[in-house]
Amino acid sequence: MNKKAFATQIRIETLKALKGLGFGHVGGAMSATDLLAVLYGEEMQIDPKTPAWTGRDYFVMSKGHAGPALYATLALKGYFPMEELATINTNGTRLPSHCDRNNTPGIDMSTGSLGQGMSTAIGIAHGLKMQGRNNYTYLLIGDGECDEGQIWEGALYAPQHKLDHLIAFVDYNKQQLDGYTADILDLGDLKQKFEDFGWYALSIDGHDVEAISEAIKAGKAQTGKPTMVILNTNKGEGCTFAEGVLYNHHMTFTQEQCEEAIQNLEKQLKAEVH
Repeated sequence: MNKKAFATQIRIETLKALKGLGFGHVGGAMSATDLLAVLYGEEMQIDPKTPAWTGRDYFVMSKGHAGPALYATLALKGYFPMEELATINTNGTRLPSHCDRNNTPGIDMSTGSLGQGMSTAIGIAHGLKMQGRNNYTYLLIGDGECDEGQIWEGALYAPQHKLDHLIAFVDYNKQQLDGYTADILDLGDLKQKFEDFGWYALSIDGHDVEAISEAIKAGKAQTGKPTMVILNTNKGEGCTFAEGVLYNHHMTFTQEQCEEAIQNLEKQLKAEVH
């Protein structure tokens, strides 16, 4: 399956998983799926049958509330049965609201306390480097998350230690929990900011899977510095009841709204696979 179709499939399975609940972190999950499709569809060295394989590449979903999209991706790749997605965020599930490495096969780091994923991903990357290993560490942070000081401490640390096997992304969907990022804490030119901190930085269309692939390729060509890719995205991308809605970070929805969104994406998927 091509990367764009895989992204649409992830969106479909994410919504199916959340449908029974009638609520969830829809906006940020939808904006992250194209990246997940590229990483897990073709880029990362992984073995779903052996999630703890030491030769794997690592992924840290620092914006842990986008866990549902990552769960859908992992299920589609065979880390656990697809039917388990229906248990998301319920008692006894292995798929809690936010990513938890102690519960879910394929999750490399527990996340959800925003800002901390930057530090833990840098720790993984630095540890691998110290061990002389060539695994890549991939990191996704949110734009609202960039309000956290811990992000910028990490931004100083990674170039200082020449972590060139760390490739990070900002899901720059311009919205956060309670409004637009520009109104809450304007982030300015994120690409320039990270360049000033010593990163190799790019700014691309975060829903263009080919552009994402090319950005990763460019990052891997760098030596002596980490890479930061600013993904210009739309919060709620591809979901008819969430896209274009301001307060779509965590939202409620009806069964009918969810089913309409799923059907719309299924039509899109048919066009993408042919």
